[in-house]
Amino acid sequence: MSLPQFRLLRPRSVEEAVGYLATHASNIRVLAGGTDLIPSMRQKLFEPEYVLDVRRIAELQGIRPQRGVGVEIGVLTTLNAIEHSDFLRKHYPVLTEAAATVASPVLRNMGTIGGNICLDTRCLWYNQSLTWRKACGFCIKKNGDLCHVAPGGTKCWAVFSGDTPPALLCLNAEVEIASPSGARRLPLREFYTGIGDDYRKLQPNELLTRVFLPESSADYRGVYRKLRVRGSIDYPLAGVAVVVKRSDGHVSDARLALTAVNPAPVLVKGASAMLSGKTMTEELADKVGDLAARTAKPLTTSALTPEYRREMIRVFTRRAILAIANN
Repeated sequence: MSLPQFRLLRPRSVEEAVGYLATHASNIRVLAGGTDLIPSMRQKLFEPEYVLDVRRIAELQGIRPQRGVGVEIGVLTTLNAIEHSDFLRKHYPVLTEAAATVASPVLRNMGTIGGNICLDTRCLWYNQSLTWRKACGFCIKKNGDLCHVAPGGTKCWAVFSGDTPPALLCLNAEVEIASPSGARRLPLREFYTGIGDDYRKLQPNELLTRVFLPESSADYRGVYRKLRVRGSIDYPLAGVAVVVKRSDGHVSDARLALTAVNPAPVLVKGASAMLSGKTMTEELADKVGDLAARTAKPLTTSALTPEYRREMIRVFTRRAILAIANN
Protein backbone atom coordinates (compact mmCIF):
# COMPACT_ATOMS: atom_id res chain seq x y z
CA MET A 1 0.00 0.00 0.00
CA SER A 2 1.45 3.34 -1.05
CA LEU A 3 1.43 6.54 0.95
CA PRO A 4 -0.89 9.36 -0.11
CA GLN A 5 0.77 12.51 -1.40
CA PHE A 6 1.62 15.12 1.24
CA ARG A 7 3.93 18.04 1.90
CA LEU A 8 6.55 17.52 4.64
CA LEU A 9 7.16 20.36 7.12
CA ARG A 10 10.24 20.30 9.37
CA PRO A 11 10.18 22.92 12.15
CA ARG A 12 13.19 23.44 14.42
CA SER A 13 11.36 24.94 17.40
CA VAL A 14 8.12 24.44 19.28
CA GLU A 15 6.99 27.92 18.27
CA GLU A 16 7.52 27.14 14.58
CA ALA A 17 5.73 23.81 14.92
CA VAL A 18 2.73 25.39 16.63
CA GLY A 19 2.65 28.03 13.89
CA TYR A 20 2.40 25.34 11.24
CA LEU A 21 -0.38 23.60 13.20
CA ALA A 22 -2.33 26.84 13.48
CA THR A 23 -1.99 27.52 9.75
CA HIS A 24 -2.84 24.01 8.54
CA ALA A 25 -4.94 22.74 11.47
CA SER A 26 -7.66 21.28 9.28
CA ASN A 27 -5.36 18.99 7.27
CA ILE A 28 -2.11 18.16 9.08
CA ARG A 29 -0.67 15.26 11.08
CA VAL A 30 2.28 15.25 13.50
CA LEU A 31 5.12 12.82 12.82
CA ALA A 32 7.27 11.82 15.80
CA GLY A 33 8.49 8.22 15.56
CA GLY A 34 6.05 7.37 12.77
CA THR A 35 5.55 3.76 13.88
CA ASP A 36 1.75 4.18 14.01
CA LEU A 37 1.16 7.15 11.70
CA ILE A 38 2.90 5.77 8.60
CA PRO A 39 1.07 2.40 8.58
CA SER A 40 -2.22 4.26 9.14
CA MET A 41 -1.49 6.54 6.19
CA ARG A 42 -0.76 3.50 4.03
CA GLN A 43 -4.17 2.12 5.03
CA LYS A 44 -5.70 5.48 4.00
CA LEU A 45 -6.95 6.07 7.54
CA PHE A 46 -5.24 9.45 7.36
CA GLU A 47 -4.65 11.39 4.13
CA PRO A 48 -3.27 14.74 5.33
CA GLU A 49 -2.09 17.42 2.96
CA TYR A 50 0.73 18.24 5.38
CA VAL A 51 2.87 16.10 7.69
CA LEU A 52 4.66 17.94 10.50
CA ASP A 53 7.98 16.21 11.26
CA VAL A 54 8.95 17.42 14.76
CA ARG A 55 12.01 15.17 15.17
CA ARG A 56 14.46 18.08 14.73
CA ILE A 57 13.16 19.96 17.79
CA ALA A 58 15.94 19.24 20.29
CA GLU A 59 14.08 20.64 23.33
CA LEU A 60 11.48 17.87 23.02
CA GLN A 61 14.04 15.14 23.67
CA GLY A 62 15.60 13.81 26.84
CA ILE A 63 15.00 12.77 30.44
CA ARG A 64 15.75 15.59 32.88
CA PRO A 65 15.54 14.93 36.65
CA GLN A 66 14.67 18.03 38.68
CA ARG A 67 15.76 17.96 42.32
CA GLY A 68 12.83 18.38 44.68
CA VAL A 69 10.33 18.33 41.81
CA GLY A 70 10.54 15.03 39.94
CA VAL A 71 11.50 14.41 36.34
CA GLU A 72 10.66 15.99 32.99
CA ILE A 73 10.55 13.80 29.88
CA GLY A 74 10.49 15.30 26.40
CA VAL A 75 7.80 13.78 24.20
CA LEU A 76 10.34 12.81 21.52
CA THR A 77 12.25 10.64 23.99
CA THR A 78 12.25 7.15 22.51
CA LEU A 79 10.71 4.21 24.30
CA ASN A 80 14.10 2.53 24.10
CA ALA A 81 15.66 5.43 26.02
CA ILE A 82 12.96 5.19 28.67
CA GLU A 83 13.34 1.42 28.92
CA HIS A 84 17.09 1.72 29.53
CA SER A 85 17.14 4.85 31.72
CA ASP A 86 18.91 4.03 34.98
CA PHE A 87 17.15 6.95 36.70
CA LEU A 88 13.67 5.87 35.65
CA ARG A 89 14.36 2.21 36.40
CA LYS A 90 15.44 3.12 39.94
CA HIS A 91 12.73 5.65 40.79
CA TYR A 92 9.81 4.92 38.42
CA PRO A 93 10.21 1.22 37.52
CA VAL A 94 6.62 0.67 36.35
CA LEU A 95 7.26 3.06 33.44
CA THR A 96 10.43 1.33 32.25
CA GLU A 97 8.69 -2.04 32.51
CA ALA A 98 5.74 -0.82 30.45
CA ALA A 99 8.01 0.77 27.84
CA ALA A 100 9.96 -2.48 27.49
CA THR A 101 6.81 -4.32 26.37
CA VAL A 102 5.96 -1.99 23.47
CA ALA A 103 6.24 -3.79 20.11
CA SER A 104 9.81 -4.85 19.29
CA PRO A 105 13.29 -3.37 19.93
CA VAL A 106 13.41 -1.95 16.40
CA LEU A 107 10.10 -0.13 16.88
CA ARG A 108 11.08 1.07 20.36
CA ASN A 109 14.14 2.67 18.81
CA MET A 110 11.78 4.83 16.72
CA GLY A 111 8.60 5.10 18.80
CA THR A 112 8.35 7.94 21.32
CA ILE A 113 6.68 8.45 24.68
CA GLY A 114 4.59 11.26 23.18
CA GLY A 115 3.45 9.03 20.34
CA ASN A 116 2.46 6.30 22.78
CA ILE A 117 0.42 8.77 24.84
CA CYS A 118 -1.32 10.06 21.69
CA LEU A 119 -1.73 6.63 20.08
CA ASP A 120 -4.83 6.44 17.92
CA THR A 121 -7.63 4.24 19.26
CA ARG A 122 -7.95 0.88 17.55
CA CYS A 123 -10.70 -1.47 16.44
CA LEU A 124 -11.14 -4.64 14.39
CA TRP A 125 -13.43 -2.68 12.06
CA TYR A 126 -11.25 0.44 11.78
CA ASN A 127 -7.62 -0.64 11.51
CA GLN A 128 -7.95 -2.28 8.11
CA SER A 129 -7.27 -1.44 4.48
CA LEU A 130 -9.54 0.93 2.55
CA THR A 131 -10.90 -1.99 0.51
CA TRP A 132 -11.78 -3.96 3.64
CA ARG A 133 -13.42 -0.98 5.36
CA LYS A 134 -15.39 -0.09 2.23
CA ALA A 135 -16.78 -3.63 2.03
CA CYS A 136 -18.01 -3.32 5.62
CA GLY A 137 -19.71 0.02 5.03
CA PHE A 138 -17.12 2.00 7.03
CA CYS A 139 -17.73 3.04 10.65
CA ILE A 140 -18.31 6.07 12.89
CA LYS A 141 -14.57 6.62 13.35
CA LYS A 142 -13.87 6.83 9.62
CA ASN A 143 -16.24 7.69 6.73
CA GLY A 144 -19.37 6.06 8.16
CA ASP A 145 -22.15 6.48 10.71
CA LEU A 146 -22.35 2.96 12.20
CA CYS A 147 -20.43 1.42 15.10
CA HIS A 148 -19.90 -2.24 14.25
CA VAL A 149 -18.84 -2.94 17.84
CA ALA A 150 -22.13 -1.69 19.30
CA PRO A 151 -24.60 -1.63 16.36
CA GLY A 152 -27.30 0.97 16.82
CA GLY A 153 -25.19 3.03 19.18
CA THR A 154 -24.05 6.57 18.50
CA LYS A 155 -20.71 6.27 20.34
CA CYS A 156 -17.45 4.98 18.90
CA TRP A 157 -16.03 2.17 21.04
CA ALA A 158 -12.57 1.94 19.43
CA VAL A 159 -10.16 1.01 22.21
CA PHE A 160 -7.04 2.77 23.48
CA SER A 161 -4.05 0.41 23.36
CA GLY A 162 -0.99 2.32 24.56
CA ASP A 163 1.28 0.57 27.09
CA THR A 164 2.91 3.50 28.89
CA PRO A 165 -0.20 5.61 29.74
CA PRO A 166 -1.51 3.25 32.47
CA ALA A 167 1.92 3.35 34.10
CA LEU A 168 1.93 7.14 33.80
CA LEU A 169 -1.55 7.33 35.33
CA CYS A 170 -0.32 5.32 38.31
CA LEU A 171 2.51 7.84 38.69
CA ASN A 172 0.18 10.88 38.65
CA ALA A 173 1.84 12.17 35.49
CA GLU A 174 1.07 15.55 33.98
CA VAL A 175 1.53 16.65 30.38
CA GLU A 176 2.42 20.01 28.86
CA ILE A 177 0.62 21.19 25.74
CA ALA A 178 1.83 24.11 23.60
CA SER A 179 -0.50 26.29 21.52
CA PRO A 180 -0.39 29.71 19.84
CA SER A 181 -1.57 31.24 23.14
CA GLY A 182 1.17 29.60 25.23
CA ALA A 183 1.65 26.40 27.22
CA ARG A 184 -0.66 24.66 29.65
CA ARG A 185 -0.31 21.65 31.93
CA LEU A 186 -2.95 19.15 32.91
CA PRO A 187 -3.03 15.77 34.65
CA LEU A 188 -2.78 12.91 32.18
CA ARG A 189 -6.01 11.46 33.60
CA GLU A 190 -7.81 14.53 32.19
CA PHE A 191 -6.18 14.22 28.76
CA TYR A 192 -8.43 11.37 27.58
CA THR A 193 -12.15 11.67 26.85
CA GLY A 194 -13.27 8.03 26.79
CA ILE A 195 -14.73 8.49 23.28
CA GLY A 196 -13.17 6.29 20.61
CA ASP A 197 -13.26 8.72 17.69
CA ASP A 198 -12.40 11.83 19.73
CA TYR A 199 -10.21 10.27 22.37
CA ARG A 200 -7.93 13.10 23.55
CA LYS A 201 -8.21 16.72 24.60
CA LEU A 202 -5.75 18.08 22.07
CA GLN A 203 -6.88 20.79 19.67
CA PRO A 204 -5.68 20.78 16.02
CA ASN A 205 -3.39 23.76 16.74
CA GLU A 206 -1.85 22.21 19.88
CA LEU A 207 1.27 20.09 20.37
CA LEU A 208 2.13 17.76 23.25
CA THR A 209 5.61 18.76 24.42
CA ARG A 210 6.56 17.29 27.83
CA VAL A 211 5.62 14.72 30.45
CA PHE A 212 6.16 15.41 34.17
CA LEU A 213 6.46 12.79 36.89
CA PRO A 214 6.21 14.19 40.43
CA GLU A 215 8.80 13.35 43.08
CA SER A 216 5.93 12.21 45.32
CA SER A 217 5.41 9.24 42.96
CA ALA A 218 9.05 8.17 43.00
CA ASP A 219 10.25 4.91 44.52
CA TYR A 220 6.95 3.04 44.33
CA ARG A 221 7.34 -0.62 43.48
CA GLY A 222 5.69 -1.17 40.14
CA VAL A 223 4.64 -3.95 37.77
CA TYR A 224 3.11 -3.97 34.29
CA ARG A 225 1.44 -7.03 32.79
CA LYS A 226 0.25 -7.29 29.18
CA LEU A 227 -1.82 -9.70 27.09
CA ARG A 228 -0.95 -10.00 23.39
CA VAL A 229 -1.08 -12.74 20.80
CA ARG A 230 2.44 -12.26 19.42
CA GLY A 231 4.89 -11.45 22.20
CA SER A 232 7.37 -9.66 19.96
CA ILE A 233 5.21 -7.01 18.32
CA ASP A 234 1.49 -6.79 19.16
CA TYR A 235 -0.49 -4.06 20.84
CA PRO A 236 -1.96 -5.04 24.22
CA LEU A 237 -5.34 -6.73 24.25
CA ALA A 238 -5.41 -6.19 28.01
CA GLY A 239 -2.88 -4.38 30.19
CA VAL A 240 -2.50 -3.78 33.93
CA ALA A 241 -0.15 -1.37 35.73
CA VAL A 242 0.18 -1.46 39.53
CA VAL A 243 2.31 0.69 41.85
CA VAL A 244 2.60 0.18 45.61
CA LYS A 245 4.43 1.91 48.44
CA ARG A 246 4.85 -0.09 51.65
CA SER A 247 5.64 0.84 55.23
CA ASP A 248 6.28 -1.69 58.02
CA GLY A 249 5.03 -4.48 55.82
CA HIS A 250 1.73 -2.79 55.04
CA VAL A 251 0.58 -0.88 51.97
CA SER A 252 0.73 2.87 52.59
CA ASP A 253 -0.40 3.81 49.08
CA ALA A 254 -1.27 2.02 45.85
CA ARG A 255 -2.68 2.71 42.39
CA LEU A 256 -3.96 0.46 39.62
CA ALA A 257 -4.62 1.36 35.97
CA LEU A 258 -5.84 -0.54 32.91
CA THR A 259 -5.32 -0.25 29.17
CA ALA A 260 -6.73 -1.89 26.02
CA VAL A 261 -10.13 -2.65 27.56
CA ASN A 262 -11.75 0.80 27.39
CA PRO A 263 -11.73 3.73 24.94
CA ALA A 264 -9.22 5.38 27.33
CA PRO A 265 -6.61 4.18 29.84
CA VAL A 266 -8.29 4.28 33.26
CA LEU A 267 -7.39 4.31 36.93
CA VAL A 268 -9.36 1.71 38.87
CA LYS A 269 -11.44 3.60 41.41
CA GLY A 270 -11.38 2.06 44.84
CA ALA A 271 -8.18 0.04 44.35
CA SER A 272 -6.11 2.37 46.51
CA ALA A 273 -8.63 2.27 49.38
CA MET A 274 -8.89 -1.52 49.09
CA LEU A 275 -5.11 -1.96 49.37
CA SER A 276 -4.08 0.83 51.75
CA GLY A 277 -3.23 -0.26 55.26
CA LYS A 278 -3.37 -3.94 54.30
CA THR A 279 -0.87 -6.74 53.99
CA MET A 280 -0.80 -8.07 50.44
CA THR A 281 -2.19 -11.59 50.50
CA GLU A 282 -3.65 -13.90 47.87
CA GLU A 283 -7.14 -13.18 49.18
CA LEU A 284 -6.63 -9.43 48.87
CA ALA A 285 -5.13 -9.86 45.39
CA ASP A 286 -8.25 -11.79 44.36
CA LYS A 287 -10.53 -8.98 45.60
CA VAL A 288 -8.58 -6.30 43.76
CA GLY A 289 -8.59 -8.48 40.65
CA ASP A 290 -12.38 -8.69 40.82
CA LEU A 291 -12.58 -4.89 41.13
CA ALA A 292 -10.31 -4.42 38.09
CA ALA A 293 -12.39 -6.88 36.04
CA ARG A 294 -15.55 -4.90 36.85
CA THR A 295 -13.85 -1.70 35.70
CA ALA A 296 -12.80 -3.20 32.37
CA LYS A 297 -15.34 -2.75 29.58
CA PRO A 298 -13.90 -4.73 26.64
CA LEU A 299 -16.11 -5.13 23.59
CA THR A 300 -15.56 -6.88 20.27
CA THR A 301 -12.74 -4.62 19.11
CA SER A 302 -10.23 -7.44 18.57
CA ALA A 303 -10.11 -11.11 17.61
CA LEU A 304 -10.15 -12.19 21.28
CA THR A 305 -13.49 -12.28 23.06
CA PRO A 306 -14.43 -9.57 25.56
CA GLU A 307 -15.02 -12.24 28.21
CA TYR A 308 -11.48 -13.59 27.85
CA ARG A 309 -9.91 -10.14 27.97
CA ARG A 310 -11.89 -9.19 31.07
CA GLU A 311 -10.83 -12.42 32.78
CA MET A 312 -7.19 -11.72 31.90
CA ILE A 313 -7.48 -8.32 33.57
CA ARG A 314 -8.49 -10.18 36.72
CA VAL A 315 -5.62 -12.64 36.37
CA PHE A 316 -2.96 -10.03 35.55
CA THR A 317 -4.05 -7.79 38.43
CA ARG A 318 -3.73 -10.67 40.85
CA ARG A 319 -0.33 -11.67 39.47
CA ALA A 320 0.97 -8.10 39.54
CA ILE A 321 0.00 -7.57 43.17
CA LEU A 322 1.53 -10.86 44.26
CA ALA A 323 4.69 -10.13 42.27
CA ILE A 324 5.11 -6.89 44.21
CA ALA A 325 4.31 -8.63 47.50
CA ASN A 326 7.01 -11.22 46.89
CA ASN A 327 9.63 -8.72 45.72
